[in-house]
Parts: sequence; structure tokens; C-alpha cells
Amino acid sequence: MSTSVGAPQQFKQPSRKGKKAWRKNVDVTEVQEGLRELRDAEIQGGLITEKPSEELFILDTTGDQDVRQSIAKKHKPLKADQIIAQRSAIAALDGRKRGNSNITDGVIEPKTKKHKNDWVSRKDYLRLKQVAKEANPISKKGNNELYDPWADDAEEPTVYEDPRFDFLVKPKAKVAPETLKHAPISLAANGKPIPAVRMPHAGTSYNPVFEDWDTLLQEHGEQAVEAEKKRLEDEKKEEERQRLIAEAQNDDGEVKSDDESAWEGFESEYEKPEWLNKKRPERKTKTQRNKIKRRKEAERQAKWEEQKAKKDAQAERIVELTELAKQKELERANESDADDSEEGDETTLRRKPFGGKLAPPEKPLELVLPDELQDSLRLLKPEGNLLDDRFRTLIVQGKLESRKPVTQARKAKRKITEKWMSKDFKVPGF
Repeated sequence: MSTSVGAPQQFKQPSRKGKKAWRKNVDVTEVQEGLRELRDAEIQGGLITEKPSEELFILDTTGDQDVRQSIAKKHKPLKADQIIAQRSAIAALDGRKRGNSNITDGVIEPKTKKHKNDWVSRKDYLRLKQVAKEANPISKKGNNELYDPWADDAEEPTVYEDPRFDFLVKPKAKVAPETLKHAPISLAANGKPIPAVRMPHAGTSYNPVFEDWDTLLQEHGEQAVEAEKKRLEDEKKEEERQRLIAEAQNDDGEVKSDDESAWEGFESEYEKPEWLNKKRPERKTKTQRNKIKRRKEAERQAKWEEQKAKKDAQAERIVELTELAKQKELERANESDADDSEEGDETTLRRKPFGGKLAPPEKPLELVLPDELQDSLRLLKPEGNLLDDRFRTLIVQGKLESRKPVTQARKAKRKITEKWMSKDFKVPGF
């Protein structure tokens, strides 16, 4: 079933009555698109092409002192907040009361509306907003007193003094975990702490300098090429593994022999059993036994010298590796001293993450392709997700563990057994 609600259209069937022929169902998509753009322009204040230059541009050579003083006193809001705070130039709808409370204008919700279980009321919304504004999510115990669940003066556990309840297990006091006193361990390769909000790269701007943007493009391009090479190599290994598995499945395990001379139970002299052709061993003389003994002793001595040479080579190799590790550690220390920045690099992380077995989520690609570059903030399209970015930052900072989401809880295993009560019976008389 089609979900289109527009006017009926005929795109593919051309007219057969000439160029000026009128058809009942015509394509009005362009007209509707033009009307929509016109309405959007009127909401934003009118068509720019119809406005004079005096309303669009202004030449200020001196500046306003009041504006300077107000900017110095007040905090300048973000550009994103200024864009969101814009209001329509068209007057709003009238707010007259309706006779029926269930009938609304589509914006104001009815008073008797039943909200969902996960709906947040206006009161709770304002409370959460105030908590976020104060940046203090800890619940307050009094006016100025904060509640600490691990404090010593917390509520004492209930103790049963009645002797009738001596069999009950005594509740244990709350003990703060030792990890609360430990600072989070950063996942950066250099071990430095990672800030919550980093200064963005100059090449990620909506109107960047070409050199910065080209440098960033080359870096991401090299990373993409290396990832593609690794993917192709893994794909070849997987194909080879599947081929070996298929060959092993086709093998029936039978021993293949080219000798087909035996026929109907007759065998030639060449195919006699091995135990018939084997000669009986003769008793060795004392000279032969001494010769064998000297040969075995020489072999044992040569084997022992070979093993000793291997151990000496391994010891020398260990000394060389130790010196090499010390040199690398010294170079790394010099590099860390030369690096004046106190922030860790979240692009280069440790091989083994702390805590969980899963690696942290990949950082999204913060790069705009040449055909998507815009030189105007008005044409810029917002991208990304602040929640995902904050979640990854917490993992990289070492405050959270990277885990898989549990979409379905594990259920307890049930074992069904049949009782033998109905089977254990005796027949009278037997």
C-alpha cells in the first residue's frame, strides 16, 4: 500500500495530443516545492531577494560602547544557542480557550491526556534542569548538607535484640569499595588524562583552510587504505580456511594404494608378509658392542654441546633485548618530556583496554568531503550525536567499561524430570 499523500501524478506516460494538451493528472512537485520554500522564507522574515540592501547589510565603522560594555559584563552565548533561539517572523496562533478540553490546536496538549510510563512531568523536568545547571547531581539531605551513602554517621543497620530471632543473619555495615579512592586510568597510549571536551582540529571547520583540511584528509585516507588492506588479507585467510574445511569433509579417510596386483587371494613373492622376509638378528661380538657404546657416547656429547650453545645464544639475546628495551624507554621518556601538552591523544589507545574485554567504540569520522564543504554557516548540516561522543569519552577516560548491551536477560535453566513414584509398584500375587 502506497504511503504517498500528494497529488496524483503521471511521470512516464507523455501526452499524445501535442505540446499544449491538458492532462487531468499532472506533476505538481516543483510547484509544491516552490511554495514550501516560499513559506520557509516568510517564516524567517521574508524573501531575501525582495529585501533592499539596507535591511540586509550595515556598515559599522565606530561600534557601540553599550554593546561593548554589555559583552564584557555578560557571558557571550554560543552560536548554536543563538540559532536555536531564533523565532518566526509570523505571528503565533491565538490562545483563546476551547469549549472542549480534549480539542486542541495540535501544539497544546489536553489536560486529561494520559501520558506514558516513561513520560517526564513538567515539575520533574524543571528539577532535573536545575540539577544539571548546578552540576551537582548528588541528592541533598538538608538545605546545605549533602547525603553521603558511605559516611560513618549513616543509618546504622537494624539489629534484632529479641532472642527469638538469634538465628537470623546479622546485617553487615556498609563499607565503601576501595576503588572509590583510585583515580581513573586513561586508555591513551601515552598515559596522559583525556579531557572531556577537546579543541577540534582546524580541518573539521565548515570553512577550513585548505592546508589544514588537506592534511586531515591525507591522514584519514592512509588509515582507510591500511584498514582495507587488512580486511582483504583477513578475507583471503578466511577463504583458505573454508577451502581446507571443504577438502577435509570430502575425504572419506580410506588409505589409497597404487598396488593392485593381488587378485582373488593370490599374491606374488614380492608381496610376502614383512615378518617372513625379516632376518633373525645375530649375536654381536664384544668389539661391536664397544663400538656402538662409543658412538652413542659421542652422539650424547654432541647433543649436549649443541644445547649448551643454544642456551649461551639465548642468554646473549636476552642481554641485547634488555639493552634495547632500556634505550626505547629512555627515548619514550625524552619524547614525553619534549611534549608540552598535558592532554592525552584519544586517537591512539592502548592495545588492551582496562577492565572489559571489548575495545572502546570507534571514533566517528570528523571530516567533510570536497563535495560537502560549505562556506556558509546557514547551509551547514548538523551531524554527530553528543550522547555517543560523551559515552565514548567516559570509556576512553577510564570511568566506564566497554560492554555489550544486554538486549535479553538470561533466564534460569529448567530441568524437567519424571518422578519414579508411578513406576515403583508391585502386583499382588507375584
